[in-house]
Amino acid sequence: MSLRDGLVTHPTVAQRYDHFVETGTISRDPAQERVVAALDDLLDRIIDRRLARKSSALGWLFAKRRPETITGLYIHGGVGRGKTMLMDTFHELVPVRRKRRAHFNDFMADVHDRIARHREALKNGEVRESDPIQPVAKELAKEAWVLCFDEFTVTDIADAMILSRLFSALFAEGVVLVATSNVAPDDLYRDGLNRGLFEPFIDLLKRHARVMPLDGGADYRLEKLNRMPVYMTPLGEETERQMDEAWRTATEGRRTRVETITVKGREIPVPRAAGRAARFTFAELCQKPLGARDYLAIARDFETIFIDRVPVMDLSRRNEAKRFILLVDTLYDNRNRLVVSAEAAPDRLYAAPSGTEAFEFERTASRLIEMQSREWSRGGDAHLESRAGLR
Repeated sequence: MSLRDGLVTHPTVAQRYDHFVETGTISRDPAQERVVAALDDLLDRIIDRRLARKSSALGWLFAKRRPETITGLYIHGGVGRGKTMLMDTFHELVPVRRKRRAHFNDFMADVHDRIARHREALKNGEVRESDPIQPVAKELAKEAWVLCFDEFTVTDIADAMILSRLFSALFAEGVVLVATSNVAPDDLYRDGLNRGLFEPFIDLLKRHARVMPLDGGADYRLEKLNRMPVYMTPLGEETERQMDEAWRTATEGRRTRVETITVKGREIPVPRAAGRAARFTFAELCQKPLGARDYLAIARDFETIFIDRVPVMDLSRRNEAKRFILLVDTLYDNRNRLVVSAEAAPDRLYAAPSGTEAFEFERTASRLIEMQSREWSRGGDAHLESRAGLR
């Protein structure tokens, strides 16, 4: 509970953080504690706004005026530093009905869908406002005035070109932003096409969100994952349980969602995704007509790939074996972290005694063994940070 004028008021992020430490979920970290304090301060200011609106006898009048500005929070740092855990705790505790927690790319896809619907309505004569940004922002703000974004990143020029106008309108509506990112605001959309048109958004973001780094210290998620097996065999209930436990660790307990990746106009379903982790069955990846471009798109969109129930293959599964070889090569070359449940050990996964696939699978088995090592996980994490512009 937070103390205000000597009175106990509401649960705090600090309380929840202390509980995580006491239960051994994480170790106490000074950098994290600074973010916790900032989140609790923001929590207090949001509650103050709510109470002021409710208690004021002239609330009906204030409701017509522009809402007071509350500076939000932009938390950036390397992978596995607990950014998402802290933001999700804040989102859970903030006592606001109109709040939204979303992956930033999902939010922007929703924005583009709303813009398209507005333009269609304009074409049909159903609305008069030619610029869709203002009405879309009003609609979004009406649905949620506290927005929590995970993995704030800008790679799409269509997003980059509208962000300044969109968020100017959202902030004018009193929206409060809390976001996590792998990069500082100045590094967003770095080297992007027409970046000069994007830069006003960076200044806007800095004015409306306190920028807090969360770097250094331990990668708690990686430490936990390193203590777990990442290649599990044989198949069975215990292996399923271990895979589920590893998934919860890799995703920090985030809600699983369905995603799609578009490659050359084709859609690749991602049946289970959370943050930068994706989970597939062997059948979903290797019994469908997927190729090198598809596997490369998956490798680039996700850091950690889970593959459930890899069977022993032979000549009757030659095509699946070819795809599995290509998949492992792609994940290996891109330094992805791989977690697998399989029917047999890597060197026994291909049972045919001869043929091209038998020869190629020797390399696959060797790579699967290498990808189980702690050194691989550490090296992969450094490579992923470099890819994300952190080094």
